[in-house]
Amino acid sequence: MPNWSNWSTRHQCEPAEVHFVRSTEDIKAIVSASASAGKRIRTAGSGHSHYPLVPTGDVILDTSGLAGLIDVDASAKTATMWAGSTIYSLGRPLNDRGFGLKNQGDIDRQAIVGAISTGTHGTGRQLQNLSASVTAMTVVLATGDVVRCSARENQQLFEVARLSLGAAGVISQVEMSVREAYRLKEGGLTADFDQIRDDIMAQTEAHRHFEFFWYPRRDRVIAKWIDDTTDEPVYPLAPEGQRCAWSHEVLPNHRPEKHTEMEFSVPLARGLACLDEIRALIQRDFPTLRWPVEFRTVAADDVWLSTANGRDIVTISVHQGIDQDDSDLFHACESVFRHYEGLPHWGKVHYYTGPDLSERHPHYDKWWQARDEFDPGGVFLNDVLASLRPA
Repeated sequence: MPNWSNWSTRHQCEPAEVHFVRSTEDIKAIVSASASAGKRIRTAGSGHSHYPLVPTGDVILDTSGLAGLIDVDASAKTATMWAGSTIYSLGRPLNDRGFGLKNQGDIDRQAIVGAISTGTHGTGRQLQNLSASVTAMTVVLATGDVVRCSARENQQLFEVARLSLGAAGVISQVEMSVREAYRLKEGGLTADFDQIRDDIMAQTEAHRHFEFFWYPRRDRVIAKWIDDTTDEPVYPLAPEGQRCAWSHEVLPNHRPEKHTEMEFSVPLARGLACLDEIRALIQRDFPTLRWPVEFRTVAADDVWLSTANGRDIVTISVHQGIDQDDSDLFHACESVFRHYEGLPHWGKVHYYTGPDLSERHPHYDKWWQARDEFDPGGVFLNDVLASLRPA
């Protein structure tokens, strides 16, 4: 039996060693010993990636014990936390200190550094992904050295590490920009797709958050918007789409059903046209698909490997149950996304090669060159990541 699997159970492996780390010193000792023995190391958070970033036959570091809020700098509006902290576990402690994450996705089960290392995001025309909020990190390199990096110190490592795919070292701590604690209020609707299609982009402008799920079989949309509010929280929390509470209580949703997922980012101006083509493809070739297609927006940033680097984006996600073959569906959808300048989410299914990514990501080659300087022996690569080199 495999002794590691991701959340969906689609990716499994039998590593020679699994270490549950609880300190930076422990990470340092394991990295030094593994590198000396010629073993590769992959770091696992909560295993929410649908792309095989973690599987290895060598060493997995499980960071779930390296968790908790370390400090909040109220004047700088930054928070420092251990790498294995789940997003849901940070909400209450940050709120108790008078702060909250600037944004998050609607799943909060991920380890914070796993989410950062894959460019995970929520939705909002003016809101960036989690990686863009990182202000500093503590990284254990392949040499065993423990290095702090930021935009002012060890800048090259910072540019690689704030969306690292776990490939430059083991991140033990992360410092993030946060905002004063805030409350949010939801609203939503259910409608035929054609009823709201022409109003979608106006809704993304009108609300802090706007997103929707399109259900192919019924050609129906469940849309939701969320805005800042000064209203007092209402408990017990109402059902999704009707809540009014603190940000960490409104943004996440319960998504227990196992699935696989493909998500691509396309330029904002081309988002609706891409969605129209994906919709037509699914209606024509996959009419029995019961899983929804999700539509969100994310603001531009300057993170090297971000799918929003230098461009505002629409993200479109296609889902399939783990008990069903997703290959035909995902290959067909990716062919559409490629036509619309699509870049794949690093933690979700895609079939891009290293040359594909090099052609489309403006900083891809530079990221690999810098990564190789910090880990020339490939200690922090697995076979899948190694296959994604630019050439």
